Amino acid sequence: MCKLALVVTASLIIGGAGVALAKRDRNIAPEAKEAGKALSCVPLRQIRETRVYGDQTIDFRMLGGKTYRNKLPYSCPQLGFEERFSYKTSLSVLCSTDIITVLNTSGGDLNRGASCGLGEFQPVEIVKTAAK
Repeated sequence: MCKLALVVTASLIIGGAGVALAKRDRNIAPEAKEAGKALSCVPLRQIRETRVYGDQTIDFRMLGGKTYRNKLPYSCPQLGFEERFSYKTSLSVLCSTDIITVLNTSGGDLNRGASCGLGEFQPVEIVKTAAK
C-alpha cells in the first residue's frame, strides 16, 4: 500500500513539472525571419489576434495572414504570465508610441497591471519546424 501511494505521489509531481515546463515553453517566441521594413503603426481593424511570448514579445496576427512581431523596448512585468493586455487609442491604428496595460485576475476580478510602451511592428514569417 505504501509503495502505491509513493508511485501516485511521484506521478503527480512529475505531472506538475510538465505543466510548469509547458508554461515556460509558451513564453518562447517561435523562430521568425524578418519579412520587410518595420512599421511604426498597424491598423486596428486588421488585427485578428495577438500572441504574447514572455514579458517582451507580442505577435500581432493580421487579417490576410501577415504577422507583425513587436519587441517591447523594456520588459513588461507579468505580461508573459497573464498573456493579455489592453490599450487605448483615439486613432484607428496602434503605434509604437502607444502604451499597453497588462490585465491580471485577482480574486476573480480583472485588474490593471503594469503599463508598458510598444516597439516597432516588424513583419515576420514564422519559420516552420518539424514536430519532435
